[in-house]
Amino acid sequence: MSRIYLGVLALFSPALQAQDLVSTPGILSNVITNLETDGTSIWVGPYLDISRDGGLTWQSADVEPFRDFENTAYSLTIHDQQIWAGIGKQSRQRDDSGQLRNINNAVGILYSPNGGNTWNFWPATPPADNDPISTGLMDNPEDTQINYGSVTLTTLPITVPAQAPPWDLDYDVNTQTLWVAGQLAGLRRSANLGQTWERVVLPPDTSSYLGPELGYDFPFTVQPVGIPESQFFGLNFQPFSVLVDKTASIWVGTAGGLNRSDDGGTSWHHYTTDDGMLGNWIISIEEQSREGRSPAIWTTNWPGRGREQGYGVAVTRDQGTTFQTALHGERCSDFAFDGPRIYVACYRGLYQSRDDGITFVFTNEFIDRDNPVRSMRPGARIFAVEVTENALWVSSGDGLFKSVDQGNSWTIFRAEVPLNPSGLPGIIPADQVRNVSTYAYPNPFSPSTDRLIRLRYDLAQAGAVTVKIFDFSMTLVEEISAPSGSIGTNEVAWDGTDKQGLRLANGPYFYAVQAPEDTFWGKILIIE
Repeated sequence: MSRIYLGVLALFSPALQAQDLVSTPGILSNVITNLETDGTSIWVGPYLDISRDGGLTWQSADVEPFRDFENTAYSLTIHDQQIWAGIGKQSRQRDDSGQLRNINNAVGILYSPNGGNTWNFWPATPPADNDPISTGLMDNPEDTQINYGSVTLTTLPITVPAQAPPWDLDYDVNTQTLWVAGQLAGLRRSANLGQTWERVVLPPDTSSYLGPELGYDFPFTVQPVGIPESQFFGLNFQPFSVLVDKTASIWVGTAGGLNRSDDGGTSWHHYTTDDGMLGNWIISIEEQSREGRSPAIWTTNWPGRGREQGYGVAVTRDQGTTFQTALHGERCSDFAFDGPRIYVACYRGLYQSRDDGITFVFTNEFIDRDNPVRSMRPGARIFAVEVTENALWVSSGDGLFKSVDQGNSWTIFRAEVPLNPSGLPGIIPADQVRNVSTYAYPNPFSPSTDRLIRLRYDLAQAGAVTVKIFDFSMTLVEEISAPSGSIGTNEVAWDGTDKQGLRLANGPYFYAVQAPEDTFWGKILIIE
């Protein structure tokens, strides 16, 4: 780290004092949206959990944006000891037709200069004072023009955080520039650790190249305000992914294609389905290093606006001259690489290629090798994949999976809410964790959506356990045997059917865990 860099940090960041990583019983959420690695360490979103020993112990970032579990990490990047996380928040809002929609809002940027031990936070909207820590990711309402080359473009300032979260970010260690892909907020960069931000101009949808020497004149806006829909060419102004590769090229994926800059973000080449990709909505870009050759740039393709677009992945091995496609029809979201081995996280499961993407092997069976009762809930989505020095990691909507044999067997990690909440770290609100003998999750339970409900209980002595499930009239409807319960926390799974395999009706049900030393009672509510 240079003297200048340390000076900037001292001028514009809050003081670094107390340790911000605290020990936790495990990961803090079963819905894991992003992963990032640092050597042998694995970082897990959405609340920035870290394990440095392969999952044996866990710590979590005890920082203000996560204190109420309302905000989450939308993006994460690590370079040496420097960690950047884009923080957002989802809310529900009715549109003009009265339908409820999910709105993703920008909250801010978290930064750690020392491997996560301490953190600084810069809000998306700066504080209302004369000397803010950061100008924030939002525009001034008076910013209605932006200079590009020899022309001045009209623009619509983005002043509210709705639909402007930091979906992705990357840090260029050579220029010390942080890049953020923020949907309606556009592509933004900061060369001073987030103190000030600059919005970067990308090509319109109809242009394959943008350079300041060409003297373009177009409305640089992400919304067709005052512009006929047929003449609006701003989908490529809405970025969802960004990557700075090892050759210093900058890649940006948008709702309108893929963009590459070789001069720090001034000039851009713009690629679409016309260049061989499957879809123009690019939500993830990852780099596969290839010794002695240009990196392979892999992108996830989703359908954007226009005809004949589909799902899948595309790769360019020659800096955008040509593209090859694979996994047609699969909705994919992330890549990881282990030398020539390629892993692709798709909603239906994990794909793996051992021949540089020519053929792929698929799996969606994630079963704990030490406890087969623990498995991924059928229908759960896969979101991210990463490789540490000694393990493969996969995240899902139903926990975190680790493999040390390239996906042949798995260890499953889930949010371990203890039956006895005593001794929980301060980051977990103990008043929200009841002291019980048994509980079921998810509860209420929807068999068609959740597929399985898990019944958790503690055993003071090892032995066989029988779980009996009764309807509201206390008629026995199902009986589950667990012949080898061990001392400590155990669980069994149930699919919501009776002894004949028939789906049970909506309503309350009771269950009894008949253990060697006692019987524990709990309640389940089935709602379709």
